[in-house]
Amino acid sequence: MNSTEQRIIQLIEEHKEEIIQIGRSIWQHPELGYKEFRTSRLFCDFVKKFGLESEQNLAITGAKAYLKDKKEGDITVSLIGEMDALPMADSPHANPETGAAHCCGHNAQMAGMMGALFALADPQVREAMDGNVVFFAVPSEEYVEMEFKHGLMQEGKIRYGGGKSELIRIGAFDGIDIAVGHHIAPSVTASISNHKTNGFLSKIIRYQGLSSHAADAPERGVDALNAANLALHALQIQQESYRDQDTVRVHGYIANGGEAMNIIADTAVMEYSVRANNLPAIEDANRKFDRSMRAGAVATGCGASIVTMPGYLPTIPVKDTRAILEAIEEGAGTYPVTKEDPGIISGGSTDFGDVSHLMPLLQFNTGGYSHELHNKQTQPTDEYLAYVVTAKIFALTAYKLLKNKAEYAKALLKDFTPVMTKEEYIRYMDAHNVTESIPMKPVIFP
Repeated sequence: MNSTEQRIIQLIEEHKEEIIQIGRSIWQHPELGYKEFRTSRLFCDFVKKFGLESEQNLAITGAKAYLKDKKEGDITVSLIGEMDALPMADSPHANPETGAAHCCGHNAQMAGMMGALFALADPQVREAMDGNVVFFAVPSEEYVEMEFKHGLMQEGKIRYGGGKSELIRIGAFDGIDIAVGHHIAPSVTASISNHKTNGFLSKIIRYQGLSSHAADAPERGVDALNAANLALHALQIQQESYRDQDTVRVHGYIANGGEAMNIIADTAVMEYSVRANNLPAIEDANRKFDRSMRAGAVATGCGASIVTMPGYLPTIPVKDTRAILEAIEEGAGTYPVTKEDPGIISGGSTDFGDVSHLMPLLQFNTGGYSHELHNKQTQPTDEYLAYVVTAKIFALTAYKLLKNKAEYAKALLKDFTPVMTKEEYIRYMDAHNVTESIPMKPVIFP
């Protein structure tokens, strides 16, 4: 560890209470995707204290700030913090009005990303980096509230449900060469996160039937809930056709299944995700999903709309992880550093996967939270590990990438081949932003 790296750790240590307070403040004020107005203001006000101007209202609530002049440096590294919470109204930590709770730990990402500025804004550290750093507060990583997001799409406010996806589309990632991200974990360790994840497509299915009295005249109705149940049975039968190595996951829920037990349901709405770890497998599972949904409509005579929205792409690991591995080893301090199984494939998804198709993505985990994530009991148990150690690793990673004429950054970029250009990415996403309509063809007893 050289003297600049020691200074980075020292500076963050000196401001640990402020970093912890950032994490607490965001934890206590959770906001759902594309609604993170308070968190965005907190970020913009914070970077302003360091003399940084922020670009605001990116994909509604996103914001970013450059450490140096925007055009300074051949290589730009982005430190990314996600702002949104989860809808978990039964969490004791939920916002009583919105039901939002930070049960995925994005407040720790924000605390770490913002906390890194205490070190990287120091003149000695700043001048030791041969490149630029972007601090990026991004919206809507959690793909929830699908009806709300579909409404934003129809209003023309967004085109994609994922915040990073939308930021890529509008050009907010243009000029960024390397992305650095973080995830919280229910552990007491720090580790690299360099493995494949599933990608997914998002689905909203609406069946339209005819209501009637369920006991007195059921033959006069067309039951939309029956259409949904039949479709789900067809979907279950597809399970044996998925390849194990593709880690296909198809899951969701019935959001609306009727109004009362004695009324034949004239409407049924389902929200689903279709996931796999590679694009061909996603396409295959999606075709089988749509086929199953059509079966429910055809068999019952219901009308149907099958809305497909682009979700996230699978995450692509990088080859050269020296910068972040060294940062984790040095930043973790007395906390244990765990190794990662290189063959692991996560069944979950993140819009970091979209970023990884365009540029190298370095990610790491820190512990400090209890229970599994996305659990109502999830909460911080070690704020120093969750927030302060995260800030150290963020800052050290940026510095290590850009020190010595950006040696590590250049090596990382040399080993990386983009899977898509931005234009190809947008074409792919738009091709999966479609609605199929099936007309109602009821057969009613004369």
